[in-house]
Amino acid sequence: MTVTGIGGAGGPILAEDGLGHYREDGFTVVRGLFGAEEIERLCAEFAALRAAGPVPGHFEPRASTDPLRACPRVMHPHEINDLARSVLLDARLRSVLEVLLGEEVLAAQSMFYFKPPGARGQALHQDNFYLRVEPGTCVAAWIACDVIDRDNGGLELVPGTHRMDLFCPEEADAELSFAREYVPPPPWLSAVPVDMAPGDVLFFNGSLVHGSQPNHTADRFRRSFIGHYVGRSAERIGAYYRTLTMSGERVPLQESEGAGPCGTEFAPHGPH
Repeated sequence: MTVTGIGGAGGPILAEDGLGHYREDGFTVVRGLFGAEEIERLCAEFAALRAAGPVPGHFEPRASTDPLRACPRVMHPHEINDLARSVLLDARLRSVLEVLLGEEVLAAQSMFYFKPPGARGQALHQDNFYLRVEPGTCVAAWIACDVIDRDNGGLELVPGTHRMDLFCPEEADAELSFAREYVPPPPWLSAVPVDMAPGDVLFFNGSLVHGSQPNHTADRFRRSFIGHYVGRSAERIGAYYRTLTMSGERVPLQESEGAGPCGTEFAPHGPH
């Protein structure tokens, strides 16, 4: 496993070996794709959204001792916020995604995770289990908005699993994961952590098994903005995902079966 990808001023955004590592491992990282001021503005925008209260269908916090119910992820923020839409459709993301997918790119989803101190993680899973892109798969662009490491619940990836079919998930541990689905990696493969700095972007294949541990820190959020994308040759996707060109025009695809939002959440129980 190798984490690569550096965008230099005036040079290509995706490093020469980035595509090779993506094909081999199922992911690659472009360091510093977004600047510090851009990330600060993005975080301020979502802090304001959080302070303003619920937005039905997108962000619905509840009074709870569970940090993820008091401060849940924001689903499809690009449909309610201009800055989120501009990030999802950013030309720098497009340039990398076109190389990775080898064709024109469509945006399918955006999400923003606050992941406060003490929040549960998300058990190992595959994104295309939820999007159900056919033919092919989706690609995620996962933008770090904080210093992200093992302590505050950074992503862990299982290199090589992108070459495998979708697995049938088991039930996750509700004390560790907010989502029900858990995909145990094959016994000959193991998950590796990816540490990130604000502005780094992790690109990974929709069949790649990945997840995160809880945020074990007392005072550090693990904020991230995520976009999911598909190639223009895709014919079907779950009805929850409303595909757009990277110029913002709606491109309806046929509906695929068995799809749903990324991560089927456990119902509230006990202290959650």
